Amino acid sequence: MTEETAKYKKTIYACFGGYITQAIVNNFIPLLFLTFQSQYQIPLTKITMLVTINFGLQLLVDLAAIAFVDKIGYRAAAILAHICATGGLVLLPILPELLPDPFIGILLAVLVYAVGGVLEELVSPIVEACPSENKEKTMSLLHSFYCWGYVGVILLSTLFFGVFGIKNWKVLAVLWAIVPAINTIIFTKVPIAS
Repeated sequence: MTEETAKYKKTIYACFGGYITQAIVNNFIPLLFLTFQSQYQIPLTKITMLVTINFGLQLLVDLAAIAFVDKIGYRAAAILAHICATGGLVLLPILPELLPDPFIGILLAVLVYAVGGVLEELVSPIVEACPSENKEKTMSLLHSFYCWGYVGVILLSTLFFGVFGIKNWKVLAVLWAIVPAINTIIFTKVPIAS
């Protein structure tokens, strides 16, 4: 491994964390649909709209990214995406309690973290620009991290709910927010190749 390749190893790891963040924001909230239905008396038809809204906004942000990423840079965009993911996960247990309509609170949290969905469009080009000895292997490994993140979200959330009860989902939402929060800090420090 050359010195230049070693320098970008942390950047690649941060991008792996970006896909794990993507997996958290896309797959945590569906685990709570029945809880939202019983705790806040929100009809399931309304709750399932959250997935559509999440992915719809992610697509719109992905399209907008074409225009703004080159202007603000990949580092700034990745940091902003992680901040949004963190913020949405932290707001998820707070806003339904503060607003008169809990569904609006959940929806606002989803809208905030959906902006973080632009990570999907950012991490691949960042890794692609990194010097590495086996680019194909690195890119394949990168894309597998969404799957590993998905499995981790399901397994660790299920374990948490089994031990502490699903009534403590708010604590878990904040715990999941630690992942993008840490990755935000990491993205401020790692080198990003142009």
